[in-house]
Amino acid sequence: MKAVRFHQTGGPEQLIYEDVPTPQPAAGEVLLRVKAAGVNFADVMRRRGENYPEPTPLPFILGYEMTGVIEAHGEGVTTPPVGTMVFVASANGAYAEYAVASADQLIPVPAGITPEQMTALFVQGVTAYRSLVDAVRLQKGETILVEAAAGGVGSLIVQLAKSMGAGRVIAAASSPAKRELALSLGADHAVDYTLPGWDEQVRALTDGRGVDVVMEMVSGQVLPAALRSLAPFGRMVVFGGAESALSTIDTGDLVFSNRSIQGFSIAQYFERPDILGETLGELIKLVLGGKLQIQVGEVLPLSDAAEAHRLIEARKTTGKVVLKP
Repeated sequence: MKAVRFHQTGGPEQLIYEDVPTPQPAAGEVLLRVKAAGVNFADVMRRRGENYPEPTPLPFILGYEMTGVIEAHGEGVTTPPVGTMVFVASANGAYAEYAVASADQLIPVPAGITPEQMTALFVQGVTAYRSLVDAVRLQKGETILVEAAAGGVGSLIVQLAKSMGAGRVIAAASSPAKRELALSLGADHAVDYTLPGWDEQVRALTDGRGVDVVMEMVSGQVLPAALRSLAPFGRMVVFGGAESALSTIDTGDLVFSNRSIQGFSIAQYFERPDILGETLGELIKLVLGGKLQIQVGEVLPLSDAAEAHRLIEARKTTGKVVLKP
């Protein structure tokens, strides 16, 4: 089969489209014919050799989320039946024509949801939903600033925040097209966070008070500016770091204004399948009901994985980036 591997860490050019043996399902596993593989910034970090919570034995096939069709069962597995379209996250090896996954992690894809949409919905959707509910604890009428508001997670946060009763949603994005997309999804205002002094613009939009919530995922020089846009008692939730540059903050910006910063990741949620199932069910209901738009951006052939990484690193994408074998 064809797969994309990297044999050493480095730039996108290290992603090699090559022939590798087709994996065989072990006991408790299934073999999937991959229909759509999600591309995430975490893949970029892993390819670069940056800090990652799991080991990366080389050569390595990236991709921890995929939608595919069950081709074969491993020992002890009888359901779902062969031919079922399923989604799986927290696995590796999605950048390939075939991959194996644990049978107890499979999520059947409901009718009306395409493989590309399902791949775009799970990780991004759960991140958006649970971060607003569990980390932000968004209250009706609050003002929220969403960075990378045209991205896979950001575009969903914009919509979900409005549906949860946010008083005002301010989208931050790096290009006119991205800001226009965020506005079309329900954002009330849009700002360019690549411009100096953009945080002053945010404060002006809130009559000098600042926002109640910042959804931060860029880091670098953007984070301290976003922190300055927070109102007293405001909360910042950090759920990513698109820039490799570290952020420097003045702790006085926290102490003397009662602002707070909290991290968020869905990694621990994989230990709570009840919460994942409940959240996914709610998201699918919103999608099928026409109340939530999944933004599937670039859909590229598997052989163009390196190009997908280049686009993500250059911030030239909107919505979810998907590879199709």
